[in-house]
Amino acid sequence: MSQHIHCSVSNCHYWAQGNKCDANEIVVITDSLANQYPDNVDAPTASSIPASPADKCEATCCKTFINSGSAEVNVDGVKRM
Repeated sequence: MSQHIHCSVSNCHYWAQGNKCDANEIVVITDSLANQYPDNVDAPTASSIPASPADKCEATCCKTFINSGSAEVNVDGVKRM
């Protein structure tokens, strides 16, 4: 059975038809931590990010987002499937 992360951010490099995330892995962190880490801190280095609680879904952030057409597509170490 195929599993998918659903995402409606259509200008993300990893966005695929049907609102699917086509990244081979993602990392989601709290908004309070998101700006403390540079863009190259992503799923491959997730173990270096401290665990942090969130009170609601609006307080979370997909750190894997890269703007479609960006020259920095490989900066995070995540590959498009």
